[in-house]
Amino acid sequence: MAQRLEGRTALITGSTSNIGRSIAVAFAREGAHVVVSGRDKTKGAAVLEEIRASGGRADFVRADLDGTPALSHALATEASALLGGHVDILVNNAGIYPPSTTPTTDEDTFDRVFGVNVKAPFFLTQSLVPAMIGAGGGVVINLGSWITRLGVPSGSIYSTSKGAMETLTRAWASEFGPQGVRVNAISPGVIASVDWDDTTRGQADGMMRGTPAGRSGHPDAIASAAVYLASEEAAFVHGIVLDVDGGRTGVAVVAA
Repeated sequence: MAQRLEGRTALITGSTSNIGRSIAVAFAREGAHVVVSGRDKTKGAAVLEEIRASGGRADFVRADLDGTPALSHALATEASALLGGHVDILVNNAGIYPPSTTPTTDEDTFDRVFGVNVKAPFFLTQSLVPAMIGAGGGVVINLGSWITRLGVPSGSIYSTSKGAMETLTRAWASEFGPQGVRVNAISPGVIASVDWDDTTRGQADGMMRGTPAGRSGHPDAIASAAVYLASEEAAFVHGIVLDVDGGRTGVAVVAA
Protein backbone atom coordinates (compact mmCIF):
# COMPACT_ATOMS: atom_id res chain seq x y z
CA MET A 1 0.00 0.00 0.00
CA ALA A 2 1.33 3.45 -0.92
CA GLN A 3 2.44 5.75 1.86
CA ARG A 4 0.05 8.66 2.27
CA LEU A 5 2.75 11.38 2.29
CA GLU A 6 5.22 9.75 -0.05
CA GLY A 7 7.48 12.27 -1.75
CA ARG A 8 6.32 15.17 0.42
CA THR A 9 8.42 17.42 2.64
CA ALA A 10 7.34 18.70 6.03
CA LEU A 11 8.41 21.09 8.77
CA ILE A 12 6.92 20.53 12.24
CA THR A 13 7.71 23.15 14.87
CA GLY A 14 8.07 22.10 18.48
CA SER A 15 8.58 18.51 17.39
CA THR A 16 11.18 17.31 19.89
CA SER A 17 8.53 16.04 22.34
CA ASN A 18 4.89 15.12 22.92
CA ILE A 19 2.41 16.07 20.15
CA GLY A 20 5.00 17.49 17.76
CA ARG A 21 7.22 14.44 18.09
CA SER A 22 4.31 12.11 17.36
CA ILE A 23 3.41 14.13 14.27
CA ALA A 24 7.00 14.06 12.99
CA VAL A 25 7.27 10.29 13.49
CA ALA A 26 3.89 9.69 11.86
CA PHE A 27 4.70 11.88 8.84
CA ALA A 28 8.02 10.11 8.31
CA ARG A 29 6.31 6.73 8.61
CA GLU A 30 3.96 7.84 5.82
CA GLY A 31 6.87 8.70 3.54
CA ALA A 32 7.51 12.40 4.17
CA HIS A 33 10.99 13.86 4.52
CA VAL A 34 10.66 15.67 7.83
CA VAL A 35 12.44 18.57 9.48
CA VAL A 36 12.20 18.25 13.24
CA SER A 37 12.52 21.59 15.00
CA GLY A 38 12.83 22.68 18.61
CA ARG A 39 15.11 24.17 21.24
CA ASP A 40 16.76 21.00 22.56
CA LYS A 41 19.39 19.36 20.34
CA THR A 42 19.53 16.22 22.48
CA LYS A 43 15.80 15.66 22.22
CA GLY A 44 15.95 16.45 18.52
CA ALA A 45 18.64 13.82 18.02
CA ALA A 46 16.45 11.25 19.77
CA VAL A 47 13.57 11.96 17.38
CA LEU A 48 15.88 11.65 14.38
CA GLU A 49 17.18 8.33 15.68
CA GLU A 50 13.65 6.98 16.08
CA ILE A 51 12.65 8.06 12.58
CA ARG A 52 15.81 6.87 10.85
CA ALA A 53 15.76 3.53 12.68
CA SER A 54 12.44 2.85 10.95
CA GLY A 55 13.80 3.81 7.55
CA GLY A 56 12.42 7.34 7.50
CA ARG A 57 14.09 10.58 6.41
CA ALA A 58 14.55 13.40 8.89
CA ASP A 59 16.79 16.33 9.75
CA PHE A 60 16.93 18.63 12.76
CA VAL A 61 16.99 22.42 12.92
CA ARG A 62 17.39 24.07 16.28
CA ALA A 63 14.99 26.99 16.66
CA ASP A 64 13.82 29.01 19.63
CA LEU A 65 10.94 30.88 18.03
CA ASP A 66 10.00 33.97 20.01
CA GLY A 67 7.84 35.81 17.50
CA THR A 68 10.50 37.94 15.86
CA PRO A 69 10.19 37.70 12.07
CA ALA A 70 13.93 37.13 11.66
CA LEU A 71 13.88 33.85 13.62
CA SER A 72 10.84 32.52 11.78
CA HIS A 73 12.34 33.48 8.43
CA ALA A 74 15.66 31.85 9.37
CA LEU A 75 13.93 28.57 10.26
CA ALA A 76 12.00 28.67 6.99
CA THR A 77 15.21 29.20 5.00
CA GLU A 78 17.19 26.45 6.74
CA ALA A 79 14.35 23.93 6.63
CA SER A 80 13.71 24.62 2.95
CA ALA A 81 17.38 24.06 2.14
CA LEU A 82 17.42 20.71 3.96
CA LEU A 83 14.26 19.64 2.17
CA GLY A 84 15.53 20.24 -1.31
CA GLY A 85 14.43 23.84 -1.55
CA HIS A 86 10.75 23.49 -0.72
CA VAL A 87 8.43 22.72 2.22
CA ASP A 88 5.18 21.06 1.17
CA ILE A 89 3.62 20.80 4.64
CA LEU A 90 3.98 23.17 7.57
CA VAL A 91 2.70 22.20 11.01
CA ASN A 92 2.58 25.15 13.42
CA ASN A 93 2.74 23.18 16.65
CA ALA A 94 5.22 24.99 18.92
CA GLY A 95 3.60 26.78 21.84
CA ILE A 96 3.97 27.68 25.50
CA TYR A 97 1.47 27.57 28.37
CA PRO A 98 2.78 29.45 31.42
CA PRO A 99 0.77 28.70 34.58
CA SER A 100 -0.63 32.15 35.26
CA THR A 101 -4.02 33.67 35.99
CA THR A 102 -5.22 37.05 34.72
CA PRO A 103 -4.22 38.91 37.94
CA THR A 104 -0.76 37.35 37.91
CA THR A 105 0.04 37.83 34.20
CA ASP A 106 2.59 40.57 33.62
CA GLU A 107 3.35 42.24 30.31
CA ASP A 108 6.43 40.15 29.62
CA THR A 109 4.45 36.92 30.00
CA PHE A 110 1.64 38.25 27.81
CA ASP A 111 4.07 39.26 25.06
CA ARG A 112 6.01 35.99 25.30
CA VAL A 113 2.87 33.85 24.92
CA PHE A 114 1.63 35.81 21.91
CA GLY A 115 5.14 35.92 20.46
CA VAL A 116 5.61 32.14 20.54
CA ASN A 117 2.01 31.05 19.97
CA VAL A 118 0.83 33.59 17.36
CA LYS A 119 3.57 35.79 15.91
CA ALA A 120 6.06 32.99 15.30
CA PRO A 121 3.66 30.81 13.28
CA PHE A 122 2.33 33.89 11.49
CA PHE A 123 5.75 34.89 10.19
CA LEU A 124 6.75 31.28 9.48
CA THR A 125 3.64 30.85 7.37
CA GLN A 126 4.36 34.18 5.70
CA SER A 127 7.80 32.85 4.80
CA LEU A 128 6.78 29.47 3.42
CA VAL A 129 3.41 29.88 1.72
CA PRO A 130 4.64 31.87 -1.32
CA ALA A 131 6.91 28.97 -2.32
CA MET A 132 4.03 26.53 -1.80
CA ILE A 133 1.90 28.62 -4.15
CA GLY A 134 4.74 28.78 -6.67
CA ALA A 135 5.09 24.99 -6.55
CA GLY A 136 1.39 24.47 -7.19
CA GLY A 137 0.13 23.78 -3.68
CA GLY A 138 0.83 22.92 -0.10
CA VAL A 139 -0.65 22.37 3.34
CA VAL A 140 -0.60 24.36 6.57
CA ILE A 141 -1.84 22.76 9.79
CA ASN A 142 -2.23 24.87 12.93
CA LEU A 143 -2.69 23.63 16.48
CA GLY A 144 -5.53 25.15 18.47
CA SER A 145 -6.86 24.00 21.84
CA TRP A 146 -10.06 22.79 23.46
CA ILE A 147 -9.94 25.66 25.96
CA THR A 148 -10.55 28.21 23.22
CA ARG A 149 -14.22 27.21 23.36
CA LEU A 150 -14.65 25.77 26.85
CA GLY A 151 -13.49 28.28 29.43
CA VAL A 152 -11.30 27.19 32.32
CA PRO A 153 -10.29 29.38 35.29
CA SER A 154 -6.63 29.61 34.33
CA GLY A 155 -4.64 30.06 31.14
CA SER A 156 -6.64 32.96 29.71
CA ILE A 157 -3.71 34.22 27.66
CA TYR A 158 -2.91 30.77 26.28
CA SER A 159 -6.52 30.11 25.31
CA THR A 160 -6.74 33.52 23.64
CA SER A 161 -3.57 32.88 21.66
CA LYS A 162 -4.90 29.54 20.45
CA GLY A 163 -8.19 31.19 19.56
CA ALA A 164 -6.16 33.55 17.39
CA MET A 165 -4.60 30.58 15.61
CA GLU A 166 -8.00 29.07 14.93
CA THR A 167 -9.16 32.41 13.49
CA LEU A 168 -6.01 32.63 11.36
CA THR A 169 -6.79 29.15 10.07
CA ARG A 170 -10.07 30.37 8.57
CA ALA A 171 -8.53 33.60 7.30
CA TRP A 172 -5.61 31.80 5.66
CA ALA A 173 -7.92 29.18 4.13
CA SER A 174 -9.76 32.03 2.42
CA GLU A 175 -6.57 33.84 1.45
CA PHE A 176 -4.46 30.90 0.24
CA GLY A 177 -6.97 28.17 -0.62
CA PRO A 178 -7.77 29.54 -4.08
CA GLN A 179 -4.03 29.46 -4.79
CA GLY A 180 -3.68 25.78 -3.92
CA VAL A 181 -2.66 25.89 -0.25
CA ARG A 182 -5.01 24.11 2.14
CA VAL A 183 -5.10 25.47 5.69
CA ASN A 184 -6.76 23.62 8.57
CA ALA A 185 -6.34 23.25 12.32
CA ILE A 186 -6.51 20.57 14.98
CA SER A 187 -7.92 21.30 18.41
CA PRO A 188 -6.48 18.76 20.86
CA GLY A 189 -8.22 17.86 24.08
CA VAL A 190 -6.37 16.92 27.25
CA ILE A 191 -3.34 15.08 25.92
CA ALA A 192 -1.09 13.14 28.29
CA SER A 193 2.66 13.57 28.10
CA VAL A 194 4.88 10.51 28.32
CA ASP A 195 6.85 12.38 30.99
CA TRP A 196 3.91 12.77 33.40
CA ASP A 197 3.84 10.95 36.71
CA ASP A 198 0.77 9.04 37.90
CA THR A 199 -0.53 12.00 39.91
CA THR A 200 -0.41 14.39 36.96
CA ARG A 201 -1.95 11.81 34.65
CA GLY A 202 -4.74 11.26 37.17
CA GLN A 203 -5.44 15.00 37.25
CA ALA A 204 -5.59 15.07 33.45
CA ASP A 205 -7.98 12.12 33.38
CA GLY A 206 -10.11 13.99 35.92
CA MET A 207 -10.46 16.89 33.46
CA MET A 208 -11.99 14.43 31.01
CA ARG A 209 -14.58 13.11 33.44
CA GLY A 210 -18.06 13.34 31.92
CA THR A 211 -16.82 13.01 28.32
CA PRO A 212 -17.34 10.03 25.99
CA ALA A 213 -13.63 9.16 26.19
CA GLY A 214 -13.48 9.53 29.96
CA ARG A 215 -9.69 9.84 29.96
CA SER A 216 -6.86 11.92 28.58
CA GLY A 217 -5.64 11.24 25.06
CA HIS A 218 -2.33 10.11 23.58
CA PRO A 219 -0.24 12.34 21.28
CA ASP A 220 -0.61 9.75 18.52
CA ALA A 221 -4.30 10.66 18.25
CA ILE A 222 -3.30 14.16 17.17
CA ALA A 223 -0.67 12.77 14.82
CA SER A 224 -3.26 10.62 13.06
CA ALA A 225 -5.45 13.68 12.50
CA ALA A 226 -2.47 15.61 11.16
CA VAL A 227 -1.63 12.84 8.69
CA TYR A 228 -5.20 12.93 7.41
CA LEU A 229 -5.24 16.72 6.99
CA ALA A 230 -1.84 16.66 5.26
CA SER A 231 -2.81 13.89 2.85
CA GLU A 232 -4.80 13.90 -0.38
CA GLU A 233 -7.65 12.26 1.53
CA ALA A 234 -8.39 15.77 2.84
CA ALA A 235 -8.12 17.46 -0.57
CA PHE A 236 -11.65 18.89 -0.20
CA VAL A 237 -11.12 20.08 3.39
CA HIS A 238 -10.45 23.79 3.91
CA GLY A 239 -10.60 26.05 6.95
CA ILE A 240 -11.82 23.57 9.55
CA VAL A 241 -10.84 23.13 13.16
CA LEU A 242 -10.86 19.37 13.76
CA ASP A 243 -11.67 18.56 17.38
CA VAL A 244 -9.62 15.62 18.60
CA ASP A 245 -10.61 15.96 22.22
CA GLY A 246 -12.48 12.85 23.34
CA GLY A 247 -15.73 14.83 23.11
CA ARG A 248 -14.60 17.43 25.66
CA THR A 249 -16.03 20.50 23.93
CA GLY A 250 -19.05 19.05 22.17
CA VAL A 251 -20.52 16.25 24.26
CA ALA A 252 -21.66 15.74 27.82
CA VAL A 253 -22.20 12.26 29.23
CA VAL A 254 -24.84 12.35 31.94
CA ALA A 255 -24.76 9.41 34.33
CA ALA A 256 -28.10 7.72 35.00
